[in-house]
This record gives sequence, structure tokens and C-alpha cells, in this order.
Amino acid sequence: MDVELDEHLTERMCVVTREVHDEDALLRFVRGPDGTAVPDLQRKLQGRGVWVSLSRERVREAIKKNLFSRGFGAETKAAPELADLIGDLLRKLALSYFSLAKKAGLAVSGNSKVEDMVSKNKAQIILHAAEAAPDGRRKIDGLAGPDVTMINIFKVDELDLAFGRSNVIHAAVGRGKLAEKLIWAVRRIERYDAQVSG
Repeated sequence: MDVELDEHLTERMCVVTREVHDEDALLRFVRGPDGTAVPDLQRKLQGRGVWVSLSRERVREAIKKNLFSRGFGAETKAAPELADLIGDLLRKLALSYFSLAKKAGLAVSGNSKVEDMVSKNKAQIILHAAEAAPDGRRKIDGLAGPDVTMINIFKVDELDLAFGRSNVIHAAVGRGKLAEKLIWAVRRIERYDAQVSG
């Protein structure tokens, strides 16, 4: 499960807003053999792509207005729950990078291990479970330099699954390419769930 962080992304037009953005700000869909809109989060599936802004609201709008059919030039079905499915897939993609970092020995969990990694300036990311107590967060965050990214959008059960152990409240990921991919994936989740106007 690998996404290249390409700084030279092609610009595409959102089928909903008709605005042009680079591919990182959009979601790609292809038309499946059964005539359904299939999300292609890693932009690797074969076939013509239709692009929608990286926004839960815009995906819902594309479904409601049957814009996938217009974009593909053929009747294309989109499940009503597609927007929520994409939200789940974006979270799983981000957590997969966390799992890879753990397997590579680049991620730790538990207060003492996290504090040790952060205090030695080896952490690029600090992850706090959404349920983490403010005091616990403050203590760890206070050890971090200004270039450390704080992430707190995942729940304990999501972190448990990614880390392969129970009750993961605090974790840290060391500096490097996997950390950068995790940050990129988390920013996409945040953008997808942000409210849009207009």
C-alpha cells in the first residue's frame, strides 16, 4: 500500500465544482465493470478517471446530482453510503502507514517509550488517541520541538488495531519517509471532513 508523494501532480477538474486543482486536492473514481463508481484513493486503477474535490460534502453532492454518470458519459451508480465508505478508507490508509512504521521499528507506544523518543528529538509525529486525557497530552507535547506534528484524530480501537496491541493512548513515529506519508494521509482525512461553503 504505497502512495508516492509527487510534488509535480497533474491538475484535474472537479466534476462537482468545475474548479481545477492538483490531484492531491481531489479524489479519483473509476467506473467498475458493474457500472458503479469506484474510489481510487491511490490513483492506480486502470480506466478513465472522474475527479471530485477531497470533501465528504462534494462526494455526497456528486452522488445526489448523478454527476458520476455525466463524468463517465455512461450510467454510473454510486451507493448512498459512498461518502462514508471513502472516509473509512482514508482512515485505514493512514493507519496502514502507522502499522508499517511499527513493523519497521520506527513507531513506539506507551508513555515512557514515547517520552523517551520525543525527548531525544527522534520523533516526527506524536499520536494521541482522541480519548487521551489532556494532562497526558500536555506532558508529552511539552517535550516536543516545534517541528513535531501532533495527531489526535484516531480512537483507541483504531490505534490498537494498527499497533497490534491493546490500549494504545500515546504513540510516536520516528523521522523519515513513513512519517511524512502518515502526515500526508492525515491531512487528507482532515481536508475530507472539513466543512465547505458554497
